[in-house]
Amino acid sequence: MNTVHIIIADPQYLTRAGFVQLFSSTPSIKVVGEAQDAAELDALVGRLHPELVVLDYHKLEHFSLEDIAALRRKYPATRMLIATDDDKKANIFTAVQSGVSSILTKNCSRDEIISAVHATAKGEKFFCNKVLDILLEKHLSPQTESDGEDCAPSILSVRELEVVTLIAQGVTTRDIADRLCLSTHTVYTHRKNVMKKLQINSVTELVMYAVKVGAVRAGE
Repeated sequence: MNTVHIIIADPQYLTRAGFVQLFSSTPSIKVVGEAQDAAELDALVGRLHPELVVLDYHKLEHFSLEDIAALRRKYPATRMLIATDDDKKANIFTAVQSGVSSILTKNCSRDEIISAVHATAKGEKFFCNKVLDILLEKHLSPQTESDGEDCAPSILSVRELEVVTLIAQGVTTRDIADRLCLSTHTVYTHRKNVMKKLQINSVTELVMYAVKVGAVRAGE
């Protein structure tokens, strides 16, 4: 397994030290830097180009959701893993929209955090169960929430579920078309049909569906 190089971004020394200690026992993860605020993090990412940043945006004087969006635009190759104690639905959803790959709460176990790092570094999305519950509660349609069976995989065809899975993994439309031997127009059509069937209006909600049915990895 390739080594994942990460930067820990948190204003609290004890939090950073805790992550460093946790990751020190995992040979496949190497902490290459620590940042106390957004300016320091920007400089470190620009110099070290890590695969991953572990960040808590819920520290408004030091890091914010706007900082995450700016970093994602400036350094698209570096993925973001949020570890936060924030449980506000609007903030978590905004973080997902800004390009965050994975979100955990600070109550997650060691094994879950390690799994999240490896999954996120590989380009997968990883949400712990608490975060997933928050996102699904807010963004699945009332009809879907009132009838738990409406979100079963059988609502989609096999081909549609394949397309949903690849979209949720961040694969581009052109690459999806190449992998499935389809035209890009057909991929767009599948995506349109899926969103109509599920009564959702954004790719983020499509990702949430994929996580719920097990097409994309979530926390155990």
